[in-house]
Amino acid sequence: MNQLKTLLRTEGYKKIKFKVSKTQHLLIKAKINGVEGNFILDTGASNSCIGFESVAFFNLTAQDSPTQAAGAGATGMYTQMATNNSLQLSRWRTNDFSVVIFDMSHVNTALQQYKAKPVHGIIGADILLEGKAIIDYFNHYLYLK
Repeated sequence: MNQLKTLLRTEGYKKIKFKVSKTQHLLIKAKINGVEGNFILDTGASNSCIGFESVAFFNLTAQDSPTQAAGAGATGMYTQMATNNSLQLSRWRTNDFSVVIFDMSHVNTALQQYKAKPVHGIIGADILLEGKAIIDYFNHYLYLK
């Protein structure tokens, strides 16, 4: 495994630690506009998102979005969008981060039923694709370039 770590470092990848929750979700810390929060790392989510209640917390400027959200058993949910934000995961960062804002109460209700801590949002495939992600499930590391 050291060979992989060495290869990825020479290729310019940044190593980001994640935890696995009791519910088998991948949990990761992220900073949006310099403010740290707790997120689920979700390869099945097309876009990164946060809950409406976290807009002020992350200093976001929300704009109405024509898109409706679907996922985790819910469809047709009202969304907003916040563009031109900074996102930092450990030492990896982007300054052109757009995030979908929607009602995440169903996600956090489900987590709380398993006595897991609530999250501010989800880091989705948009970031994983941008960073050419490699996930080391065994050692609990996400690598982004």
